[in-house]
Amino acid sequence: MAGASVKVAVRVRPFNSREIGKESKCIIQMTGNTTTIINPKQAKDNKSFNFDYSYWSHTSPEDVNYASQMRVYKDIGEEMLLHAFEGYNVCIFAYGQTGAGKSYTMMGKQDVKDQQGIIPLLCEDLFTKINDNIDNSNSYSVEVSYMEIYCERVRDLLNPKNKGNLRVREHPLMGPYVEDLSKLAVTSYNDIQDLMDSGNKARTVAATNMNETSSRSHAVFNIIFTQKRLDADTDNTSEKVSKISLVDLAGSERADSTGAKGTRLKEGANINKSLTTLGKVISALAEVDSGSNKNKKKKKVESFIPYRDSVLTWLLRENLGGNSRTAMVAALSPADINYDETLSTLRYADRAKQIRCNAVINEDPNNRLVRELKEEVSRLKDLLCAQGLGDIIETYRATGADIEGLKLTNAMTGMSPSPSLSALSSRAGSIASLHDRIMFSPGSEEAIERLKETEKIIAELNETWEEKLRRTEAIRMEREALLAEMGVAMREDGGTVGVFSPKKTPHLVNLNEDPLMSECLLYYIKDGITRVGRVDASSRQDIVLSGHFIKDEHCTFTSATGPTGETVVLEPCEGAETYVNGKRVTEPTVLKSGNRIILGKSHVFRFNHPVQARAERERTPCAETPAEPVDWAFAQRELLEKQGIDMKQEMEQRLQELEDQYRKEREEANNLLEQQRLDYESKLEALQKQVDRYYPEATEEEEEPEEEVQWTERERELAVWSFRKWKCYQFTSLRDLLWGNAIFLKEANAISVELKKKVQFQFVLLTDTLYSPLPPDLLPPEASKDREIRHFPRTIVAVEVQDQKNGATHYWTLEKLRQRLDLMREMYDRAADVPNNTTEDCENAMTGGDPFYDRFPWFRLVGRAFVYLSNLLYPVPLVHRVAIVSEKGEVKGFLRVAVQAISADEEAPDYGSGVRQSGTAKISFEDQQYEKFQSETCSVGLSRTGISQEELRIVEGEGQNAEMVPSADEVNNNTCAAGADEVEAPLKASLDAPLDALEHLRIGNVFTFRVTVLQASSISAEYADIFCQFNFIHRHDEAFSTEPLKNTGRGPPLGFYHVQNIAVEVTKSFVDYIKTQPIVFEVFGHYQKQPFLPLCKDVISPLRPCRRQFPRVMPLSKPVPATKLTAMTRPQAGPCHSKYDLMVFFEICELEANGDYIPAVVDHRGGMPCHGTFLLHQGLQRRVTVTIVHESGGDIEWKDIRELVVGRLRNTPEADETIIDPNILSLNILSAGYVRPLQDDRISLELDHRTFYRFEAAWDSSMHNSLLLNRVTPYGEKIYMTLSAYLEMENCTQPAVITKDICMVFYSRDAKLSASRSIRNLFGTGSLRAADGNRVTGVYEVSLCNLADAGSPGMQRRRRRVLDTSVAYVRGEENLAGWRPRSDSLILDHQWELEKLSLLQDVEKTKHYLLLREKLESTLLMGQESLLSCVSEEMNESPQPPEVDQEVCYSTEITTERQRELAAKCLRLLTHSFNREYSHVCVSASESKISEMSVTTLRDSASISALNTITPSSTCPSLVEGCYSNAELRPPTPRSRAVSPGPDAPQDAEAKKSVNGASDTKPRIRRFVPDIQEIRVSPIVSKKGYIHFLEPHTNGWVKRYVVVRRPYVYIYNTERDTVERAILNLSSAQVEYSEDQQAMLKTPNTFAVCTEHRGILLQATNDKEMHDWLYAFNPLLAGTIRSKLSRRRAGQMRM
Repeated sequence: MAGASVKVAVRVRPFNSREIGKESKCIIQMTGNTTTIINPKQAKDNKSFNFDYSYWSHTSPEDVNYASQMRVYKDIGEEMLLHAFEGYNVCIFAYGQTGAGKSYTMMGKQDVKDQQGIIPLLCEDLFTKINDNIDNSNSYSVEVSYMEIYCERVRDLLNPKNKGNLRVREHPLMGPYVEDLSKLAVTSYNDIQDLMDSGNKARTVAATNMNETSSRSHAVFNIIFTQKRLDADTDNTSEKVSKISLVDLAGSERADSTGAKGTRLKEGANINKSLTTLGKVISALAEVDSGSNKNKKKKKVESFIPYRDSVLTWLLRENLGGNSRTAMVAALSPADINYDETLSTLRYADRAKQIRCNAVINEDPNNRLVRELKEEVSRLKDLLCAQGLGDIIETYRATGADIEGLKLTNAMTGMSPSPSLSALSSRAGSIASLHDRIMFSPGSEEAIERLKETEKIIAELNETWEEKLRRTEAIRMEREALLAEMGVAMREDGGTVGVFSPKKTPHLVNLNEDPLMSECLLYYIKDGITRVGRVDASSRQDIVLSGHFIKDEHCTFTSATGPTGETVVLEPCEGAETYVNGKRVTEPTVLKSGNRIILGKSHVFRFNHPVQARAERERTPCAETPAEPVDWAFAQRELLEKQGIDMKQEMEQRLQELEDQYRKEREEANNLLEQQRLDYESKLEALQKQVDRYYPEATEEEEEPEEEVQWTERERELAVWSFRKWKCYQFTSLRDLLWGNAIFLKEANAISVELKKKVQFQFVLLTDTLYSPLPPDLLPPEASKDREIRHFPRTIVAVEVQDQKNGATHYWTLEKLRQRLDLMREMYDRAADVPNNTTEDCENAMTGGDPFYDRFPWFRLVGRAFVYLSNLLYPVPLVHRVAIVSEKGEVKGFLRVAVQAISADEEAPDYGSGVRQSGTAKISFEDQQYEKFQSETCSVGLSRTGISQEELRIVEGEGQNAEMVPSADEVNNNTCAAGADEVEAPLKASLDAPLDALEHLRIGNVFTFRVTVLQASSISAEYADIFCQFNFIHRHDEAFSTEPLKNTGRGPPLGFYHVQNIAVEVTKSFVDYIKTQPIVFEVFGHYQKQPFLPLCKDVISPLRPCRRQFPRVMPLSKPVPATKLTAMTRPQAGPCHSKYDLMVFFEICELEANGDYIPAVVDHRGGMPCHGTFLLHQGLQRRVTVTIVHESGGDIEWKDIRELVVGRLRNTPEADETIIDPNILSLNILSAGYVRPLQDDRISLELDHRTFYRFEAAWDSSMHNSLLLNRVTPYGEKIYMTLSAYLEMENCTQPAVITKDICMVFYSRDAKLSASRSIRNLFGTGSLRAADGNRVTGVYEVSLCNLADAGSPGMQRRRRRVLDTSVAYVRGEENLAGWRPRSDSLILDHQWELEKLSLLQDVEKTKHYLLLREKLESTLLMGQESLLSCVSEEMNESPQPPEVDQEVCYSTEITTERQRELAAKCLRLLTHSFNREYSHVCVSASESKISEMSVTTLRDSASISALNTITPSSTCPSLVEGCYSNAELRPPTPRSRAVSPGPDAPQDAEAKKSVNGASDTKPRIRRFVPDIQEIRVSPIVSKKGYIHFLEPHTNGWVKRYVVVRRPYVYIYNTERDTVERAILNLSSAQVEYSEDQQAMLKTPNTFAVCTEHRGILLQATNDKEMHDWLYAFNPLLAGTIRSKLSRRRAGQMRM
């Protein structure tokens, strides 16, 4: 029965309505157990299958061969029920296509009597057999569970609470089971029927084309049947558990046959998936079981049964080929339209027939063993009875067997024999007479022995748990008694308590110097000989000791019992040191209790003999206790006394020897140090003599340095300005504050997150500007004292507190942060004890009790605006539209303000109800108060573009006194007015006119003007109520305010229409104020917290730094560390000597089949310059080629390439530079040197005179041992690598480093790669070889700096290291989600903010000036010349003629001295280079006139023929200096950028050197510190297109494609060219435009770009294109030219 096959039955149903409607034919025939299927397409193609049962249910029940439900149950169900009662697991499952009759066979129709299926009939029969049981020793229990598997998810059909999906788990013993599946106990068939009905209603059924009630899920009905049997003989209960699984599978189907769509189609897919898996499992099991015996074992090992591929097969694992009796019913459709499905079902069933299941009876192994043993006992009895020895069995069992069994049992239990044993022994005499009979019976003795053995095993198995416990307890008691005798005490739970002295056995106890370690070791002396020695002795030692003086066999203890009792004798071995009571013993010695025994030098014991001690106490009961305890110290003193050793004298002698040795070693060390000192002093003296011999005059030069330097007044002013600038330089001090206080900021944020305060802290820099004045509470205490002597704006480090709970922002000082942090720590410590109370938190926030919150005002500052009052000088009315700018430089809106002068007795007109009039306010301007304000503000001395008064005076080149210099604002106004027409001259004259010339502003008169706040617009809706207040810039206490207005952010502008008349008594300070200072307008609004602020949802998310509007500094990769060069400390760089722009070409060449190295293809699809992806082949040899291109110069000269290293391999653009890269590889340099440029790199702009330096290195990518380089790159991934070249330069102290990040993609070796073609390339003109674009360009700037003085204060400050506390850990830092305090980037960002604020201020000044000029111009046109009558004299005396006269004068020669001075001044201004970041801003509006004057100057020295062939270089003012013989007019050499020195430069330097020093000394070679920085390409394109360049020394023009990305201009050969051929740096170039130059050269639409090395003439296609290019190159110059042209057209129209 253990290896039975699966019972397989097939059943064919009648036609259904669908098949009848299609007039289907029957294709199934059954003969006995053979089923035949006929192919409707080929009648002769018949297939037959043999099964266990074949049921013909196609006809009506009247048919003789008709198989009814009862017949199916009789054949299958009753057999399986019988197996269940035997204790086997049982499974019946039905399989077939949709509508084949599976559910009918398994469930049937419950309401019809004769049509019930297998499941209800089996359940009913089960309880019938249970009820028919009359044996009281048998008991039964039944539990049922009902589940369905729908779409691979398990649902419980009996428990309505389990609505979710149940998990399928696997137990190592139980196998797969469903977790939380309800098992309901039932007592009758009615209970099962009710549960079955409720489960069937919950099943998932749906209608398909093949069946109206198609089962859409697999249903599994489990019955757990438990049988318990009580054995009267042994009083044990045996239990057998059977699991009956009745499975109704969902139908296999085809989507086209069932018409399944949507959900039905998805269900069908899951059904077919599980049934397909079931088929795979059946096939695999069939293959395993059907294999030959020879290969059966091999197939079982190799085959894999995919049970886990489906939930159904996983749960039915035991039923398919496991511990189960399984039957399968295959339901068939007889119709020919279902031929394929029916044939598939038959094949399924045929395969399942070959599966064999190994079913076992599920019962307790112990009970099964007892049952089998009983069967064997009965078999043995029958065997003996058959041989006529039945009486022997009874006699043997009554005597010997019982006695032996009883003894065995008693021995096992540890109990004494019972008294009945003596009675039984009297019957043993009859055994002797039986032996004779046994001897003559063959096999009888063996049978009796097996019978005895079996009965003993049964007795052991039937032994109760209580008997086993009693036997275990007896054994434990014996063990404890034995341990107690040995001196080991035990706890009740069996653990050891400790060791105590035994009561009888003699033993040794250890004595130790530490009292706590004494008497912790016990060594028992056994009866006989106990040996003591080392572990490595030849024979085993009973007591093992170690030490220097312990012999291998040290001594023996002999314990013997004599007439006087037990005695112990100690016998030392030969040469072993053994002491007893301090005396050394060499002979056997009898020990007494209490003797001290010393073995060797360190092992001290006390001998204890409990019996002797007890007898001694009984003999002398009154013996006194010894005064001194017998311990280790006692034993040592005893040893010393007996051996005659004086310990004190020996210690003193030893100490004296150590002192003598120390004294001797100290003297030797002092002598050695003195000798080394003398050697070093002699070496220093020799070095000093060498220095004095080479530099004999160094001391004399250092003694009198002041006599050699004679400063001019201009140099002294520059030095004073530099000293002030250096003194107020704050970058390092700000960084120190940021680094030092970062840990406090992190701790505050961590506490805020943990306490859920919704407050964020971050560093912020605040600078005292017009738009962002510093509040008094943020200024340090010494700021008021330092304000008068400070010449630059102050910047402080503050903490920005973003209160997201209340929508407020506060600024704290660093000191306030530390104070609040102490309170935060206290609150954090109390947070665990105090419950969270929202109401209390709100009250604390409002009252200021919470350290995280501050009181916040109802209105918040939106921004500030400034309105200048220069129009009151004339007076003309002006309406301004000024920007409202926040402290961060963001434009928050616009404000319209009208300013006009009125008469003193003029009354304000009635504007109506919408206009608010505030009357006339009287303001007094005191000169003393205003001068104090000017001393505080003007001492700063900086205009907002960064130029101080001293610097402006130097720029003008005039040696005026400080009193004569106009203010910064006046200079800015004058600069903006440069080159103006006839309207600008009287304007400037009026600004510089004396006070008496202004009739309406005479000193002492009362002047009245009106300020009208009209409208505010474009203010965000987050500010609800808006109002505006304004005041004079030095009178913060006197402000005029408007009424607040509701703001919605939509609709028309907010109309304030607030009129304020102001009457002022004219003073000198008032006139100066309206000339230079504005009125401050401050706009306030009630800030409304946004209702769905995303930062409030997450406490951690606001701690991420916010994005800013200004450009951020992009991080560039640091150089890869060199492997061959020694680590050199970088010398500190001093002032910059020169700068060069480098353009570097990077190429990766691969070895081709012909042996040449060809540049690899580069993908330039990114569209950005200096970017590209190398497309490489896997596994080829490569070379890296680097070409450096730059302008030729005397300072820059490449000497050699020291090392080329590559590393930092990664698949992301960012690299973690903190990790030490193990894959750094130094490449082998193959060649290096200067080369001639390629033909494509010569763009015919005289740029072929550039220097080209190229080096090449071999690169074996496999040496990196990186998977990224050795494999083909996956799709969508890119490989990044950093390359660093260390180059040695002439006159440089250390190598310069060029670093570039390379992007690569690796393809297979045979892949065909080509450069990608964009739309522009496809339709572009011209031809370009693909190899010319196979490189990546990098733009760099090399700075050559002088060596810094190591002793300067700046050097000492830079050397000072400040601890960066931002990396220190604080508690709760892990909750900040990557937030970090800001550091150096904050300083750089703040510089952008200051630049933006200064530009906004300049824009407002310029707008005011242009508006005023336009107003004055319209006034003049209307005939109101009387407004300028007060300044007519100044206008007539102005040295600058009108523009019309200037144009006439261009054709004349420069004859007057004044004109020569102006020309020289213009040349100095043009050639002077300012050390500023944005030099293009400094280009004034008069550049066009300067260019015209330069051309006019050249007109004398150039002939008419020369003008036709003039080169672009002649248009650059830097080359005009040769026309002047006067040395004063020669412009100075620029130092900010590199200029190629002429051949006379070394001689001049040498001549200068000979004057200052001795003539025979050699000139010292200048040493520089090189620094190469990669330039990040700007993503903003100002303009791109074709433009013509003038060929040098010819009249031809060359067309080139140009892209302007400020501050660089990138030049390409054509639009299709992907590689930059040349660059121009606009920050060091000047753009010139002259109409006369165009007329003279007869080349319209031209302009010139003058670099430090050459001049370039460019020509646009038309006038508009030219102005667009000018605007891209120099926006300020283009704006000036357009303004000039518009004024000229207006003048022509008037004429």
